[in-house]
Amino acid sequence: MRIKHLLYLTMGLVFSLNGLNAQVAETPDFPEFHLNEAQLKGQMYWLASDFLEGRRTGSVGNDIAAEYIATQLEGFGYEPINGDSYFQEVPLENIEAPSQGMLKVGRTTYTQGEELLIMRGPAAAGKAKIVYAGYGWVDEETGHDDYANLDVRGKIVITRPGIPGDPGQSGIFQGIQNKAEMAAERGAVAIYEFYQLPFPWDAFKGFFGGGRIGIGGDDDPGSPIPYGFLNVEEETVGSITTSTKPLKGEMMSGGMSISPINSRNVGGILRGSDPALADEYMVMTAHFDHVGVGEEGGGAYTEEDEIFNGARDNAFGTIALLSSARCFAELRPRRSIIILAVTGEEMGLLGSQYYADNPLVPLEQTVYNFNVDGAGYNDVTAISTFGGSRTGVDAEIQAAADLFDFTIFNNPAPEQGLFDRSDNVSFAAKGVPAITFTEGFSDFDDEIMRYYHQVTDNPNTIDYEYLRKFCVSYTYAARLIANRDEPPFWIEGDKYEEAGKELYNRR
Repeated sequence: MRIKHLLYLTMGLVFSLNGLNAQVAETPDFPEFHLNEAQLKGQMYWLASDFLEGRRTGSVGNDIAAEYIATQLEGFGYEPINGDSYFQEVPLENIEAPSQGMLKVGRTTYTQGEELLIMRGPAAAGKAKIVYAGYGWVDEETGHDDYANLDVRGKIVITRPGIPGDPGQSGIFQGIQNKAEMAAERGAVAIYEFYQLPFPWDAFKGFFGGGRIGIGGDDDPGSPIPYGFLNVEEETVGSITTSTKPLKGEMMSGGMSISPINSRNVGGILRGSDPALADEYMVMTAHFDHVGVGEEGGGAYTEEDEIFNGARDNAFGTIALLSSARCFAELRPRRSIIILAVTGEEMGLLGSQYYADNPLVPLEQTVYNFNVDGAGYNDVTAISTFGGSRTGVDAEIQAAADLFDFTIFNNPAPEQGLFDRSDNVSFAAKGVPAITFTEGFSDFDDEIMRYYHQVTDNPNTIDYEYLRKFCVSYTYAARLIANRDEPPFWIEGDKYEEAGKELYNRR
């Protein structure tokens, strides 16, 4: 064993000193090249088993998965990330949308759970005029103000969905977080957005209309005013948006119900082999949660199968993360490694957001985030990235792809905004250069949607030869990045470049 470790160490030193081109030309025999398909398959059949019941954040199955990951890291020899603990407690809240509510526009009444979905805000009721306010958005940087010269005091506001320039998912989520506060600051008593997303209304209601989870204090009963979505015909949208005077209205909301729950991130630290670089950390992340069982899963299910096992999303990525952890423990990279399995991704990137806001290793020492996640694959001859060509690691990703002649799909399905919907964005928003390494797909076609957030995403549907190759490529790419002489950084002009300059004092 000592001879083997000495051989690996010698190869690692040669590897780190010769530069990337030489590294790729004569690739040493790294531990990741010997990952065992059967072992990976065993991990998949555990993490995506019915016993863990979809690993929903806050559930027993999620806790079991967290314990499993922690024991793996301890067994590999990683130091606990949080004092003597491998866990970071993430204080969360279970938020139930109001069970009762209504909105009356003129003579037409819309009912909660049917055409109306009230998502936030306290209990409230009363008659008020209705005012259309464009997007209902204010942006001091651009000077956009939909409330300029518009009096909404004591009125019900109705808006377009999303934000200016982004009516899609990313804009919708920004609106959910901020529009109620913007309207309340100007005196409005309630605010509702038209529902115009290219997804079924029933699916949207299923996700946001039942229980959902937020970081403690982010959504509280004191949210200023009732907020939600209104699903009406285009003719009604037109009549409201073109009205030359306020419409008569009335609203009622039973208010949200909130209760605390607990969940945990899981992490360990491996000290780098190069004393000159060991105080720099690469954080490697994957979310281990999924969406649970039955109605809480948000998709179709039957009495025979109601468990959303989440094999592809994201037991696949969790296994890749643990594979890297084991291989790095056997032969350490030059930089130090943080292995961080995060909870709450399916609920809005909550675990990664909480860690980024409350880091257990200073973010200014965290030089890169290498995330692994995905909705699944439709091409086992490929890998994909969210954030490709944004942080200068193309050569490392290409070298990892070349191991198996993988095609690389950089930034697939751009209309989905996947970089800003994955855990990497929690770090990117703080300035940490980040990328997500994911399974091979170019768009959300029928093959992806056959399994994505479906009860059919089970261990027996996985291509295990592809899983092994994927884990090898992910680990090898991570090793190349961690062994660079200089850490990666945002390319000039990237939207997160300024945050990076601020974080690392590069001004």
